[in-house]
This record gives sequence, C-alpha cells and structure tokens, in this order.
Amino acid sequence: MKADNLSVLRASRNWYAPDHVVLDELEALSQRRISLRDYPLAAGIGAEQVPIYDCAVLRELVKTPEGRQSVTAEWIEVLKDGPGIVVLRQAFDDLTTLDHVTIQFEKLIGNQKRNGMESGDHFAKAGANDRVWNALEKLCLFDPEGFARYYANDMLALVSEAWLGPAYQITSQVNVVNPGGEAQTVHRDYHLGFQSPEQVSRYPVHVHALSPFLTLQGAVAHCDMPLESGPTLYMPFTQLYGPGYLATQSPAIRAWFTEHHVQLPLHKGDAVFFNPALFHAAGSNRSQAIRRMANLLQISSAFGRAMESMDRARMAQTLYPVLAKLRASRGLSDDGIGHVIAASAEGYAFPTNLDRDPPIGGLAPQSQQALFTQALQEDWDEARFSSALSERVRCTMT
Repeated sequence: MKADNLSVLRASRNWYAPDHVVLDELEALSQRRISLRDYPLAAGIGAEQVPIYDCAVLRELVKTPEGRQSVTAEWIEVLKDGPGIVVLRQAFDDLTTLDHVTIQFEKLIGNQKRNGMESGDHFAKAGANDRVWNALEKLCLFDPEGFARYYANDMLALVSEAWLGPAYQITSQVNVVNPGGEAQTVHRDYHLGFQSPEQVSRYPVHVHALSPFLTLQGAVAHCDMPLESGPTLYMPFTQLYGPGYLATQSPAIRAWFTEHHVQLPLHKGDAVFFNPALFHAAGSNRSQAIRRMANLLQISSAFGRAMESMDRARMAQTLYPVLAKLRASRGLSDDGIGHVIAASAEGYAFPTNLDRDPPIGGLAPQSQQALFTQALQEDWDEARFSSALSERVRCTMT
C-alpha cells in the first residue's frame, strides 16, 4: 500500500467527519433486542427495550457485598454495551422528602423570576421551561437539612459508583417543562455533546469513545410524568454509535429519531440514569396542567482534573501585551501565538456559573482561549482585554 493511501486511511480511522454518519448503521443498532435472560435482576423489559428495576427488591439484594456487586455489574453492562439506560422505580422512596424538596425548588424558581433572571437551555428555546442552574449548591445553602435527606439516597449513590467508581461529583439542574413546552432537539450530553460540529471533528476517535465514561446522566421525577407531559425521548443502543456526536447534527438523523424514539412514563420518585452518549431529548408537554419537574443530575468522574491548579486568567493577562507586540512585529506566527494561548489560557468553557453565563444562542459560553484570540485579532487595548477577562472569570465563579 502506498504511503499516501495509508495516511488517508489512518486519518479516516482516527477522526470522524460528517460523511462517516450512516443512517442504516444507526437503524441496525436500534433494532437490537434484549430479554430478562440478559438482565435477570430487572423487574421487566417492555417494548421500549429498556430494563426497569424495582428498587424495593434491589435494596434487599445489595445488603450483601455479592448482591451489591451483581447489581452494579449488571448496570455497567446495560449502560456500556446494552440499551444505555436504566429505569429505577421508586429510587426515591421517601416521598415526604421528595415533596419537600419540590417545594424548595419552586421557591428557588420563584426567587429567580422575581429577580428577573432568564434561564436558558442548551437544547430548547428560552422560556419553554423553568430552569434552575446549580441547583445542587442552591438547595444546599437554601435548605441544608432538606439537601441532606434528599442526597442521602442509596440508589443515587449506587448507580453513580457503578458507572464512575468512588470520588464522583454531582451537579444538578432543575428543569420544569410547562404545558405547551416543545420538545428538545435530539442530542448527546456533556462533554462532546455540548460542542459544535466543527469542534467535535477536531477530537480524535478515541476521545469520542472516552467522553461517555466521564459522566453519568440522570433525572429524578418530582411528579408523575404520563406520556402527554413529555417525559424524555430515547433511542436505545445509540451510545454505541461511534460518530454519534456528529450524527445528532444531521437533519436526516433528527427526523429518524423523531419518528422512532421510545418514551417512558414515570411516577413520582422514579429515576432514570443513562449513558451520556445515548440519543435523547425532552419531550413536548401536551398536557393542560402538568408542570413536569425533573431534577437533572450530571455526575462526573473524579479523573476529569488536571494535576496542578493555576491562575490561568493571570497568565493570560500577563501574556496579552507580549503576544500583541509579537503579533504586530511578526515575531511569532499566528500558529505560534495559538500554541502559546493553548498552553496558558483555559480552553474549555466549563465549569461556569450558568446563571451569569447561560447558554443562550449556543451550547457553551466563550472560553478564555476564544476570548484571547478574539482580542488579539481585533486589536483590543490591554484595558479592554483585562476587563473582558475579569468578567469571564467572574462568570466561572459561584
């Protein structure tokens, strides 16, 4: 084989492009079928091909180390190689605490509205729902005892450790889809699911495979969610599709998802946990009076951290006049300047304070690196860059 042909093949194997997306391959994945022989601890598997677990049964089973391991091992295989989603019936069996926290969430929403705060959404129109960003910290500070009783939940801890191991970290966003609220666009979730197609294409294939193992997505039903209220739409097995982060941008794939998705009604206290690479979208609330409230949980691996902490904003501010001078004198090429920015400034927009920095008009706010590049290209003076950088830092702080 000629060297140039080998290079082309290697590039095709190691980076996804839009032409890698093939609807027939997704259709074949979605037609897989499972049974209780595959997941014998499940209470049932309906036509939706999603294992449903009775948490009252599981609570007895996990009292022994062997039982706990059998449950977590089964969940790992469902999330990794199976349908990609588990439904936990009565995961929150203390409905008194659940109702209490629901009231607290409503108070937080009311406070936001009185303060004139707009809460945008990554994948739905602003105003279609009521959103509380960083609900974890807000609930903790607003009602620490309610927080303690709520997050003492055993099933939440069990499924988090099953997928991520110990030392996981939880974040939470409350989402209330009001009557008339329209469905979200099909998507995958954090991390690569929040990137544009152009950004996604820059990450090699193995990073696409790694990203889903860094987070676990979940939702706790804070009210009954019949189908007309628009519980989340899913496409089982799609977490297995390699170029899926690009596939969700395809009009043909979106139309296919809209026609063939599955949807699961939930009862108050139920929880759903799924692989973040699973194709999904919140449904349309066609009810007359149900304000569909879910506590959306995003649980992160302990390993998504750098080894050292540093003040990258201070580094960027110090470097700005130096790079501006080198750019003007052509002492460094544009590529070289880009390399310096990559080595110094934050390249990722998260974590951020989504109250101050909501994802309105895009999936993610501007990163330090993007701000740095923009300022140099537009010849900002040092004071203007410093002010904008300080505002970006403020947005990332709680």
